[in-house]
Order: sequence, then structure tokens, then C-alpha cells
Amino acid sequence: MVRRHELTDESWAVIEPLLAPPRMGRPVRDRRQVVNGILWKLSTGAAWRDLPERYGPWKTVYERFRRWSADGTWDRLLAHVQQHSDAVGAVDWTVVCVDSTTVRAHQHAAGARKGGPWPGEAIGRSRGGLTTKIHLACDGQGRPLAFTLTAGNVNDCTQFEQVMARIRIERCGPGRPRTRPELVAADKGYSSKKIRAYLRSRGIKAAIPERIDQINGRIRRGESRCRLNRAAYRRRNVVERCFNRLKHNKALATRYDKRARHYQALVTLACLRLWLP
Repeated sequence: MVRRHELTDESWAVIEPLLAPPRMGRPVRDRRQVVNGILWKLSTGAAWRDLPERYGPWKTVYERFRRWSADGTWDRLLAHVQQHSDAVGAVDWTVVCVDSTTVRAHQHAAGARKGGPWPGEAIGRSRGGLTTKIHLACDGQGRPLAFTLTAGNVNDCTQFEQVMARIRIERCGPGRPRTRPELVAADKGYSSKKIRAYLRSRGIKAAIPERIDQINGRIRRGESRCRLNRAAYRRRNVVERCFNRLKHNKALATRYDKRARHYQALVTLACLRLWLP
């Protein structure tokens, strides 16, 4: 019996080729069993030590998760599934929606040793206490294309170009990777001259409303207002629905991991679930 959070046969067939066991050495534990154990952790947010016995020893599952997080296995799986979806025309490039969400960091997430590639382990102090922010871009169907992690007190617009630069879906055949949508929709927090100039330089249309201070400034200078494509902007709600589906996973909705790379791996795995059949 396949449980709600576990991989179906169809989903496992998509990612199995990228999780091939080593050809030499002692036999390893069933990879599907390990992945299902990691998905149980993602879904419930429970401690690794509380892993049900049906998934094998919790130390084995945790060490495999840690190893695959370090060597980029989760990123390769997500890129592979996105490539497969784009090859069959399932990626909606007509509009890409960008936004961010704040995640409360549990007290267990604090106290990591300083140093490493993540300053502060992507945890910052804001009104809600210790928080982490996920900056995400999704396609017109509400499926995640790319994301970045920052501390919760980082402004949204500072991560716009980094998120857009991470959108890169390889072609199955010859040709350059797909990186540019036709249009980007975002809220007023992304209304800045730098972002609009960045989109114009790449030939991407923008559906971003102006803030009231920007509108008043244009009126004082005698300039015309930016035209907003309201039909495209109404599609921005798909990124909110994407965040809602991602936060069905309790280990993502509340951060328990001390290390940012482990939390990033869980976010990548949650994004992967949204792409799998």
C-alpha cells in the first residue's frame, strides 16, 4: 500500500535512473524505501529518530539525506524532472510569477556553529522572531522553477535577479537552456527601476504595479504612468497557491534544521514533489 506522502510507481520510474546504486561494494538499502523515509520526515516535520521502522534505520536514512544534500542529488533530480516536463510542453512560459514567503524558525534551528558558505545559516530576526525567507519563481501553472533562501529580514527585491538567474531548464536535444519567460508578474515590492531595466534588457515584459510614492513622483514630474497588464497580473495568485502547497509539508512550513543546506534540500524536495506525476 502506497501511503499519502510516498512515491507512486509512476513517480519513482521518473527519478530512479538518477539514483542508481554503486556497481561495486556491499549491497545498499532499497533506495525507494530511503526516499520514502525522507518524504515522511518532510511531510511530518518529526525528528529523524522518530522515523517509522518500515523505512529502515533512521541513521541510514539521515546519512543518505545528508550525502545527497551535499553532492547536489536533489538539485539534479529537480532539473531532470523539469527538463522532462518542458520537453512535453508541460511548462507554462507565458508568465512567470515571483514572490517570497517567510518561515518561522523553530528554537531547534538556532545554535549552529558559525562559518561555512551560508552567513548566519539564512536565519534572521524580524517581527516574528527568528525567520527564514524563501524567494521563489513559478510558471503559469504554479509549479516552482527556481528559488533562493535568505534571512527573514532581507528585502524581496534584492533577490529578484538571483531568482531569475536560477531559472535554467536544459533542452533534451540541441539548443541552449530555456531561461526567459514571456512575462514576469510580481507585486509592488518588486517595483523598482533596476528590476524593470533588468527585464527590459532581457526582452521580458513586466506586469508589476507601481507603488503610490512612485505614482505621485511621476505626476509631479509630468510623466505618464506605467501601463499594467491587468489580465497577466491577475495570474500572480498562482505563486501564492504554490507556497500553500509547499507548506503542506510541516518540515518546510516551520524550519527545524540548523544548517541552511539541509533546509534548502527539503525545499528542493518539496518542489520536486510538485513536478512529479
